[in-house]
Amino acid sequence: MSDLKFEHRSVIKFLSKEGSSPKNIHERMVAVYGENSPSYFQVKYWCKQFKWGRESINDDPKCGRPLEARTEEIINKVEDLVLTDRRVKVSVIAREIGISETSVFKILHEDLGMSKVSARWIPKLLSPEQKLCRRQICEENLSALSHDEDFFYRIVTGDETWVHHWDPPTKQESMQWVHKGSPPPKKAKTQFSAGKVMATVFFDAEGILLIEYMPKGTTITGNVYRDTIKNLKAAIREKRPHNYAQKTLLLHDNCRVHKARIVQAVVNECGFEELQHPPYSPDLAPCDYYLFPKLKKHLRGRRFLSNDDLKDAVESYFAELPKEFFFEGIALLEKRWNKCVSVNGSYVEK
Repeated sequence: MSDLKFEHRSVIKFLSKEGSSPKNIHERMVAVYGENSPSYFQVKYWCKQFKWGRESINDDPKCGRPLEARTEEIINKVEDLVLTDRRVKVSVIAREIGISETSVFKILHEDLGMSKVSARWIPKLLSPEQKLCRRQICEENLSALSHDEDFFYRIVTGDETWVHHWDPPTKQESMQWVHKGSPPPKKAKTQFSAGKVMATVFFDAEGILLIEYMPKGTTITGNVYRDTIKNLKAAIREKRPHNYAQKTLLLHDNCRVHKARIVQAVVNECGFEELQHPPYSPDLAPCDYYLFPKLKKHLRGRRFLSNDDLKDAVESYFAELPKEFFFEGIALLEKRWNKCVSVNGSYVEK
């Protein structure tokens, strides 16, 4: 209430208790306050209130929710509810506080600058020690890169992946253009086919070096992977004679088979130098962040009737790719190592 209204009501209260009539009080107030004096109806209303026993000159408290819901107090209440339960719904907040869902929405987005997003999938919730390990290895690899101009051309990287006879298109890949008002297209939910092939692929900055397929009913063991490393050495000698004299930097992940003693022995026997790769780090492996996703995107939506047809499609895809494609996948390591260092060892999204 303004100071002038407070003063007016105090004068009316005093004069009405003194016995003055509303008309007389109004005339006296006009003579004193002039244009700022209250109307006769206001004077008459308050005289009647004081005659009936009212003592307070303040406005009566209003029931119901406030006209303005985005007050500092309500904003703090909304923030407290969200911090208590990050998944709380807008309807629950509105019901708890007693304001509209529209007001809650505006408070969350405009006043608190918050938005509700889905959690993204990551390979593993890394511990502080694992993040530190990732950062240190990336820093060491970047240091080695800065001292070797042929660093990327010395890297040979590989991994295993399943390739399915039928890999259904994703929802995004199935999007279609339609006219406004037309019904959206429908798509039945489908699953991967049971038929699949395990492929082991190695490549360098110039192209594919080796592709091997596991026979049906077998698994990759230390002995199997040892033979793969020997075959890789022979492939480098045959396909990269100009690089054969350079010491190969072998980049593969830290799964148990890759780190078996017999595998480590044959790696040393072949003269390979293993490039450090932190555990639980597919985001730093060119096969996982580059080669295999592009291969599967190319094959997705196509049906293959046999393993041989699928193998032919895989090899045809790789054969048609230019050298620049493979170099780009290897060279992205520098960007990803830098990003990993900048985020203190957390996962690199892009």
